Amino acid sequence: MGTILDRIIDVKKTELDYLRGLELINDPDRIRRSFIDKIRQANEMKIIAEFKRASPSKGDINPNLNPQDQAQLYAKFGADAISVLTDTTFFKGSFADLQAVRKVVDLPILCKDFMIDKIQIDIAKQAGADLILLIAAALEEQQLVELYHYAISKNLEVLVEIHDEEDLKKANSAKARLIGINNRNLKTFEVNLETFEHLAPLVKQTGAFIISESGIKSVSDVNRVNQAGANGILVGETFMTSENLKETIQQLKLPTRTVI
Repeated sequence: MGTILDRIIDVKKTELDYLRGLELINDPDRIRRSFIDKIRQANEMKIIAEFKRASPSKGDINPNLNPQDQAQLYAKFGADAISVLTDTTFFKGSFADLQAVRKVVDLPILCKDFMIDKIQIDIAKQAGADLILLIAAALEEQQLVELYHYAISKNLEVLVEIHDEEDLKKANSAKARLIGINNRNLKTFEVNLETFEHLAPLVKQTGAFIISESGIKSVSDVNRVNQAGANGILVGETFMTSENLKETIQQLKLPTRTVI
């Protein structure tokens, strides 16, 4: 039967022919927005605020929310970058969502998807992404390295997502500068912040910047990953369901390495 990740990747493979049939338009005047530069200059936790309608683990989260409205609020209330889920089958997103967000914000945008082919990177860039996600668990080592360097050649930044030491080995092979530690196991979708605490010191040894992904719900959660060495956090469900988004974002924007 396979894991949830296996099923997602199987669907991605069926989408490639359709994507290859789309017309790509090059934009030579495209503005480069660097999230890595923001981290390099920061003394506070950088926040990637995610637009995510649904997920395999939670089902519908906030399916009717307008991506442009939410993105503008993210920008207004202090997010440093915006992540847009573009998977349709499992997350109810689309590249159209990313295009819509690009039209209304000037922040770096992460295309959050399950990338297995160069054409997905091309489509993400055309839609307005500044960063793409590569999930180590979904790729063989050489495949990850090739896609990583292809994205870099297209003037995109790459967030390489890991969940264990084997994933980190793949990320190191690509010489990743920005590594996301996913506290959610993509095979079971269970979340545990101990994953970050275990892996962060190993990532720090590589010199890469570190993003903590999944399971961030409170100031104590942020403080926990902060102390373990996070440079930033990626937060989706907590922001998508917040009744006071301004307060929620500002509460999580801690000075780095500060105990409270």
